[in-house]
Amino acid sequence: MAKLSYREAVSAAIAQEMRRDSSVIFIGEDVAAAGGVFKTTEGLQEEFGPIRVRDTPISEQAILGATMGAAMTGLRPVAEIMFSDFFAVCWDIVANQIAKTRYMTNGQCTFPLVIRAANGGGVRFGAQHSQSVENWAMAIPGLKVVAPSCASDVKGLLAAAIRDPDPVLFFEQKSLYGRKDEVPDGEHVVPLGQAKVLREGDDVTIVALAAMVPKAQKAADVLQVEHGISASVIDLRSLVPLDTTTVFESVSSTGRMVTVEENPRLCGWGAELSSLVAEELFWDLEGPIVRVTTPHIPLPSADCLEDAVLPSPGKIVASVVELVD
Repeated sequence: MAKLSYREAVSAAIAQEMRRDSSVIFIGEDVAAAGGVFKTTEGLQEEFGPIRVRDTPISEQAILGATMGAAMTGLRPVAEIMFSDFFAVCWDIVANQIAKTRYMTNGQCTFPLVIRAANGGGVRFGAQHSQSVENWAMAIPGLKVVAPSCASDVKGLLAAAIRDPDPVLFFEQKSLYGRKDEVPDGEHVVPLGQAKVLREGDDVTIVALAAMVPKAQKAADVLQVEHGISASVIDLRSLVPLDTTTVFESVSSTGRMVTVEENPRLCGWGAELSSLVAEELFWDLEGPIVRVTTPHIPLPSADCLEDAVLPSPGKIVASVVELVD
């Protein structure tokens, strides 16, 4: 196994699929010659040429309009929207066109496309460049939604997303780009819609996504050592499809669930998961479901303020201790 950074795994996945399938193309702002503003796509244009790896104008509508058209004509485009916040600029194309046209044409048009975006906070980019918007996408029927937490899953899940026959929104948490993990050599594909149990525990199930996963793991270590609380940690990996089976099995065993969400509290993915658990496992619960979230506010850019509002291992520990005690 090679040790790759989260950002290196992005280019590894795209390169793997471009070598495998000549219909895969890649477009976006500064993704070709410059290798991406986050340096996630270095070397792709050199290997695959300027026809398959193209820089675009600064126009999210143009990028996704071209992506939709390419998918309709038989290609498998991968597009980059530089910051996930900028989905607000092109949301009509995503929500009303890409997500619905396969249904409205009775399958005559398919959309095997992926839209990648740098998502979330932690890097002091301020309110317009730090939003965690996966819950926006989760609310739209017709879209698959993926958010990996480690380099291995970046490569495997992005490969699966590119092969998928439906449109996939692929959220890369920008504070994780420098994080390194072991990644399998050769072809690596991780099926969409399968959560991963990172740690088994007896007292509580902690469910997290993307950058909240390593924070949940740190919290579980502290809970075990300092409080004697045994926590299971689940990385959801995908919001659509949502692997409720893995979550239900764990919560049924522990009797307690804590979700850790970076997105603002109102209408977050944890609210939906909490509702499902309450409906299906009410009599298995030994306490209330607890959500650790960012407050419903624009994310500040000052480091001390951003740190104060984002979920942290300390906040997770405090919430779990209060629940279990």
